[in-house]
Parts: sequence; structure tokens; C-alpha cells
Amino acid sequence: MKNICVIPNIHKDKNLRTTKSLVEWIIQHGYKPILNEVVAQKIGFTEYGKSSTEIFKNSDFIVVLGGDGTILNVARQCASFSAPILGVNLGHLGFLAEVDAEDVFEAVEKIVKGEFSIDKRMMLEASIVKDNMEAVNFIALNDIVVTRGSFSRMVKLKVFVNEQYVNTYLADGIIISSPTGSTAYSLSAGGPIVYPNLELFVITPICPHTLHSRSIIVSEKDKVKLVIVGENQDVMITTDGQQGYKLNSVTQFM
Repeated sequence: MKNICVIPNIHKDKNLRTTKSLVEWIIQHGYKPILNEVVAQKIGFTEYGKSSTEIFKNSDFIVVLGGDGTILNVARQCASFSAPILGVNLGHLGFLAEVDAEDVFEAVEKIVKGEFSIDKRMMLEASIVKDNMEAVNFIALNDIVVTRGSFSRMVKLKVFVNEQYVNTYLADGIIISSPTGSTAYSLSAGGPIVYPNLELFVITPICPHTLHSRSIIVSEKDKVKLVIVGENQDVMITTDGQQGYKLNSVTQFM
């Protein structure tokens, strides 16, 4: 039996109509749906509600109903599990989605029949280090950004690759982007477009205060270290534009 997880964006799927229709289709075709406990209760299928850990552990594949933001969020949550994701676009942006809402039933049917291929994407991992100890760990699909906080003044950041000094940037921040994220914030900041199946990442300064500062491409095996220069700087780290953490003159590893 195929265990098919359905994760909707409850703000984009009005009244969870698409979610309920898909769950009914899954049951009618002899498969087992897996749902978040809250969503399962809302659509009247409480017997299929599971905790977050059970959802990703027991799913053969995951259908995400929403926009790119929803897909990014789910990708981070299930990064340590092997279940592939089918993105179904219900939002305005659908760069990461494979199908639109009206094609979801046909797409799921093809998947359960084995008529599909898996597109593997590289993800990023970052750690904040305080007093030589790892304090917080982050995972991202698109990008990890160290940027100025609530004040408009620029920040000063030293960049190292494999402990080798690269440059010191006076800028609004620095974007560490995966190939998937190369068409997102990094592109807006002047970074290159990278073929999504490559395994590398891009270091792009945001509005640097110098003409010669450009993006740098390094391999997935390299470790990037950013060091905040100076005291009392208002600096934030964000992952995929969805999670934020305030920094205070600390070191961030990649």
C-alpha cells in the first residue's frame, strides 16, 4: 500500500477543498493518506492524522499543496527523511512546483504507477558558533542570508572558504545560495543562474560598497565561514526568507 502524505497551505487552499478531494481520491484508489493532525480534523479524516515525525517517517511520497514558500518549509522539515516531494502550485509563484492544482490527480496516479523521475536538489546547512561552541543549526533549500537588521547601516563581514581568507565586505549582507536558490534572492542581488542539479553554492554580496565585489562560486565540499567585524552590529541570519535569528558579533559556519 502506498502511503501518500498530503500537506496543504491552509491559507491558500480555501476551506481545504483541494486537500479533501485529494484525500478522498487516495482512499478510493486503495491507498493510505497521511495528514497533519490539525488538517485531518478539519476535513473529517481524523483517523489519518499523524504527528510531524510520523508524517515524514512513514510516507512514500509527499504532496505539498501551496506555493514556493510552502514547498521550502516542507523541504526543510523532511530533509532528514528520504520521502520525495511533489509540489502542487496553489500560489502566485510556482517555480518549485511541478504541477498545477487541476493536474494533481493525474500526477499522483502516475507516481503510484511508477511513471516518474526524482530530481535531487542540494540543500544548505549552517551553524551559529558562540564562544567556540555551536549554538544554533539551520537547514535551507534556497539560501542562507546574513544581513543587516532593523537599522539601515551596512555591516562588515569577513568571508573565509576552508579557513582561507577571501574578502571583507562592507555591504547590506551576504547570500549563501544553493543552485535551487540561485534564481531567488541571489539573482536579485546580481548573482548567476545555476543549473539546479549541480552541487555547488554561490556567495553573493548584497549591495556591496565597492565596484569589484561579485559573486563567488564554490563546491559543495567547501566550508564557508562568515565573521562579523566590529561590535554592536545589528545583524540577522535568515533561512529561505522564512526563519530569522539575531546575531551579536558571532561566527556563522556553512
